[in-house]
Amino acid sequence: MVRGEFVKPILEGVKKATIRIGIVVPKYDEVIIHGGGRPIAKAKITEVTYRKVSELTDADAALDGFNSREELIEALKKVYGRVYSDDVVTIIRFEVIQRLDDVRSDDVYCGLSPSDIARIYLRYLREEASGEDREILEMLSRGLSIRDVAKKLYGSAERRARVRRVVRRALKELISRGVLSKCRRD
Repeated sequence: MVRGEFVKPILEGVKKATIRIGIVVPKYDEVIIHGGGRPIAKAKITEVTYRKVSELTDADAALDGFNSREELIEALKKVYGRVYSDDVVTIIRFEVIQRLDDVRSDDVYCGLSPSDIARIYLRYLREEASGEDREILEMLSRGLSIRDVAKKLYGSAERRARVRRVVRRALKELISRGVLSKCRRD
């Protein structure tokens, strides 16, 4: 999650990192970045480093879209309150690999993976899913393939069509609710 003011700099490639107070260990190598109340991009985490606030540099600030170390520290104070020089920060560098404000693809899933669709759906529309659909989406969100979900739930990979229907329905709902932009065919 990022604040709405950071959406444009991320999509323009100006902001290439996020700096968070504390030790943050990302769960995935690829993440969906959310900002301004919606998913904005899929990004690959390229590096995670840990430092003390006192060790932050102007170069670190520039990666996070700030003009100086001082400006970065002021922004951290606005988010976290008090910030001490010996506080540990996590610097998560990332590369945007897909913008989600203009999804284009001839792929049935609009260029997103079933895992991406499941994660976005569960973040924004979790309560809309029935018990079985929610279970399928949760399994996909943890990185299981459609085949593996079908085998686990139904005892056979031959039931993949059921899982695919849930993913397509979730994508259609995300688009109709305006969480994702309409998939445009190139």
